[in-house]
Amino acid sequence: MTRPSAWFYAQKFLLKRLSGIALPKPKSILSAQRHSSFVTTSSPKRHDSMANTTINPPRDPNTLSNYNNWRTAHTTANLEILFEEQRLSGNVVLTLKSITHAESKEIFLDTSYLDISAIKVNGRSAEWALLPRREPYGSPLRISLDTGIAAEQTVEVVIYLSTTSSCTALQWLTPAQTSNKRHPYMFSQCQAIHARSIFPCQDTPDVKSTFDFNITSPLPVIASGIASPANPTVTPAPSTSSLYKFHQPLPIPAYLFALASGDIVTSRIGPRSIVATSPDQLSACVDELSADTESFLQAAEQIVYPYAWQQYNVLVLPPSFPYGGMENPIFTFATPTIISHDRQNVDVIAHELAHSWSGNLVSNASWEHFWLNEGWTTYLERRIQASIHGNDAWRDFSAIIGWKALTDSVEQFGHDHEFTKLIIDLKGKDPDDAFSSIPYEKGFNFLYYLEKLIGKDRFDTFIPHYFTVWKGKSLDSYDFKATLLDFFVGDKAVTESLAGVDWDTWFYKPGLPPKPDFDTSLVQPAYELADRWQTLTETNSPSSSSSSSSSSFKPHPSDIHPLSGNQQVVFLERILTLPQPLSPAHAALMGTIYSFQTSRNVELSSRWCQIALQAGDRSCLDAVRGLLGSVGRMKFVRPLFRALMRLDRGLAEQLFDTNRDFYHPICRAMVEKMLRE
Repeated sequence: MTRPSAWFYAQKFLLKRLSGIALPKPKSILSAQRHSSFVTTSSPKRHDSMANTTINPPRDPNTLSNYNNWRTAHTTANLEILFEEQRLSGNVVLTLKSITHAESKEIFLDTSYLDISAIKVNGRSAEWALLPRREPYGSPLRISLDTGIAAEQTVEVVIYLSTTSSCTALQWLTPAQTSNKRHPYMFSQCQAIHARSIFPCQDTPDVKSTFDFNITSPLPVIASGIASPANPTVTPAPSTSSLYKFHQPLPIPAYLFALASGDIVTSRIGPRSIVATSPDQLSACVDELSADTESFLQAAEQIVYPYAWQQYNVLVLPPSFPYGGMENPIFTFATPTIISHDRQNVDVIAHELAHSWSGNLVSNASWEHFWLNEGWTTYLERRIQASIHGNDAWRDFSAIIGWKALTDSVEQFGHDHEFTKLIIDLKGKDPDDAFSSIPYEKGFNFLYYLEKLIGKDRFDTFIPHYFTVWKGKSLDSYDFKATLLDFFVGDKAVTESLAGVDWDTWFYKPGLPPKPDFDTSLVQPAYELADRWQTLTETNSPSSSSSSSSSSFKPHPSDIHPLSGNQQVVFLERILTLPQPLSPAHAALMGTIYSFQTSRNVELSSRWCQIALQAGDRSCLDAVRGLLGSVGRMKFVRPLFRALMRLDRGLAEQLFDTNRDFYHPICRAMVEKMLRE
């Protein structure tokens, strides 16, 4: 693996930061404080205060672990899934390597709401304490060692534990909450800092380890590793439990730890891919995903380099899953909203697959640099789509949709908000609060800008180099900049072009970046249809009915027949930005005449509901109730609640109370915060 040059570190050291955050030091002169999370002056006795412990995080402010002293080399999870008690119970074995020159005598790990019963170090009972909780990061677990451990030496730490009802990473579903209502279901979502609520760990993307999973459950299990050939292949009776084993040979951060268990069956969707889901959903999932998955893989390999994870599989989860997809290695966890029966939403799979390189192999060092995961992944996703369609216009088409999402997020936060920057300050903050389309789309636009600046052919030579240099590692934005400059140091034309990049503005300026000159050929038909609808708003007051319109435009079902599902999304997005909203009658007419009100494509039905709520069309409320009670994906839930709050805050609060147990804990917390605003 190629190591960055000395010039690389010299350039990194010279970078300026406008935000006042301390500049990372060159690795060649890096001292022990590089990864210092704790400096402790106390003796290794139990205590209930952190008064003697000073938090001084270097790159990741969202961990309480002392990963400056220790690095997790391997993690083994020996857990039993107890559905009736809604908890995991067992032990986790951490192999930790000392990385300091001085002997290490204390280990600090991240935990949150865990029930820990005992800890052993190298086979002997250890002294330990859970220190007071520090919101939003949980309770540091301090383990005291009898003797100091020299650099490069390892210890084996066995932690006996149980999750609790306050666990934020797990969602437990009753049979009634699943699609076929036969068995209970459990799944995890650990990004960003929720792995610590399943097991004590160094819950930072700056640390990676290999994993083994030994999971006992009465129902089939999926994990983010390669399944053992000895795993049960037939669904056991719910009254008995079986052992399921998985191995993850490539080092991954704790947030990619993933588990699911329920009434799950599988089918092949490609030569190196399977889909897993509920038996009643299997046929639809195979139909939706089998046509594109291997093509996506091959296209990505041509852009970067061969896929490293052996298998690429998809678990289609129950509808309360809060994201479009989660890039858990080996098994992407995906929302059922991608199964739209028209193959229009499988770009989610292209995105999560792209994470196999960006995020999983090469990871952001902290959530302050989240754009390195998501901006790169969005860039690769759109390159994959352009390759599949054989036309770069498809990339710009997707980017135009993304620009709308970016502008919405910036408007929601405010143009001067910290979270609208590319590099954000998360010290003392919950990374979930910053989650939005901004790191995805602003990050994409930065990479798109660099590609256009130096030329696509040259940028294409940088892509595999970047993912080779940082394979298996974590980096920050300054590492990225230095890697780019170092790679082109011998190319005078590119060096001169890069000299004109205003890095500080891109990294630290809040709000929208400059809008690229996108190819609009694929969005033009959608824009033209939206313009025709705009004539209805221009000739009528918001309360007017369609029958009194003097516009020559008469909506007809055939209007949208030439438009793909994603072009219809662009049309609906355009309607949402009209200077004057549709009248209630026109909003209702659109939902009926174009069948948006009953569409199985949630990308369409949810946007139409936003249009109708914006228009004040209360006839849409049954559709809104249906979506908010059956879809837990935050992409749809949050905008719908936001629009409903403007029309009828009381109803919004009522619907949230009705559905709160349906939503994943992450989604539930986000909506609760929104309702309190």
